[in-house]
Amino acid sequence: MTLDDTLPHLPRLRRHARLLTGDASRADDLLQDTLEHAARKAHRWVAPAEERVPGAALRAWLLTLMHRRFLNQWRDEQAARMESLDESHEAHAAQAPHELHASHWQHRPHEQLQLRLDLERGLGALPPAAREVLLLVCVEELSYEATAQVLDVPVGTVMSRLSRARERLRVLMNEPARPVAGAPALRVVK
Repeated sequence: MTLDDTLPHLPRLRRHARLLTGDASRADDLLQDTLEHAARKAHRWVAPAEERVPGAALRAWLLTLMHRRFLNQWRDEQAARMESLDESHEAHAAQAPHELHASHWQHRPHEQLQLRLDLERGLGALPPAAREVLLLVCVEELSYEATAQVLDVPVGTVMSRLSRARERLRVLMNEPARPVAGAPALRVVK
């Protein structure tokens, strides 16, 4: 594996990092960390003799590395947060590993913005394991087998998580958005 081999996968890797982190800067850091790790571990990469889709195995390997780097970073952040809580004796709710931001959709048409916000809210409400399966299968277009390989879980687990994630997202997308605390109530004007 060389740097040239990874170039076609950069847009998908960047998009997936952005979906994982919810922040462009953190996504770029995760992507860089993943590529550095891949370069160090390149000697372990063995390209399959035949692939139905050229480059799919390398993409799955890179996504696996990214997934593991993200989880390690998140665990480190949680450990640091817990140490900080212990030291200061403050009780803060643990943050979810995935924070979604809507500010980059400000200049879109209203309907598209609302749909994106609803989708973002729905994805943010999913458990991390279900969200990641949904993103890998539906956004990154990985097969169930490749997704199972990336997440290091059985294919059946991927299928059940995907089914539950889709159903939960369907329910969440049909729920009205909860009002923001402190926001003025809407009034009916005749």
